[in-house]
Amino acid sequence: MEVAPRITIEPGKMGGRPCIRGMRITVGTVIGLLAAKRTREEVLAMHPYLEDEDITAALNYAILLTNDQDLPIERA
Repeated sequence: MEVAPRITIEPGKMGGRPCIRGMRITVGTVIGLLAAKRTREEVLAMHPYLEDEDITAALNYAILLTNDQDLPIERA
């Protein structure tokens, strides 16, 4: 099933987590690398089968998820 351009979810692949174009790299992996301050260029070098548009798709998917869910955040 495609849930967003370039993002697929297959129950038997990667535990049903959202993946990039049906490959065995999850949206979480891409977002995690970016959160760890890796640049797009570094992510693409680490995973040469990815395209720059895949990174954008992962970020957009993460935005959709966060806009759809209320996350408990402690306020100072």
